[in-house]
Amino acid sequence: MRRQMLDYLATGVSIAAGSLLLLVLVSILWTLLSRGLVGLSWATLTHRMGPPGSGGGLSNAIVGSLLQTGLALLMAAPVGLMCGIYLSEYGRKGNHFASVVRFVADMLMSAPSILIGLFIYQLLVVPFGHFSGFSGAVALAVLALPLIVRTTEDMLRLVPTAMREAGAALGAARWRVILFLCLRSARKGVTTGILLALARMGGETAPLLFTSLGNQTMSTDMTRPMASLPIAIYQYAGASYEDWVQLAWTGALLVTFGVLLINITVRLSSRH
Repeated sequence: MRRQMLDYLATGVSIAAGSLLLLVLVSILWTLLSRGLVGLSWATLTHRMGPPGSGGGLSNAIVGSLLQTGLALLMAAPVGLMCGIYLSEYGRKGNHFASVVRFVADMLMSAPSILIGLFIYQLLVVPFGHFSGFSGAVALAVLALPLIVRTTEDMLRLVPTAMREAGAALGAARWRVILFLCLRSARKGVTTGILLALARMGGETAPLLFTSLGNQTMSTDMTRPMASLPIAIYQYAGASYEDWVQLAWTGALLVTFGVLLINITVRLSSRH
């Protein structure tokens, strides 16, 4: 009887905790939908940011976010894949350099994003004397890199050793075994890690405040300050103008559903 009571109690606490988590998520989504959908229009997606009362939109912030996250992914994904392959295939036990790389990757994964922004600020903004979209992309790439590295390594370690031995027995070079057998077998897990890194980059604000800063005009020049949705939300949310606050809610809705769509894609791809 005592064990049954403890089992019922643990089950009830688990269900209550799960329900609380779902309630928080539903509450956030409902708030974003109720406050953000009101300002979602064609003008919001096509007009650039402007002064209060001008009927401005978020087109330059959307373009800036896509450019910076896209460039960051192009920088982080190849380096993260190669580093993860090295740690899995060549950095086995006894390799001290690989141990150091793993330790650094774990440290970067847990480092606050604002520290990454300050580091890139000192590295790329101060020496050149101006903010830029490129420095923002580098900051986002540094945030995404450790996640891609560790995910790639973990997924490759799940590939059976017998598959590697079979490829070597057929006379294939080691790089061919890694590329055409191991990496192909783990491609779904590796893709999941890349998409999760992309989702993390899409909602970061602190690194961009110190690197790309923001821009009220439409700019695709990566060497100049560039707008982004997280910075637009940060600037508009605390404003005293009603139309700016509405744009902040709409921007938050766009960012949240973009990240949610990426996570749903990850779940579906990993399931199949």
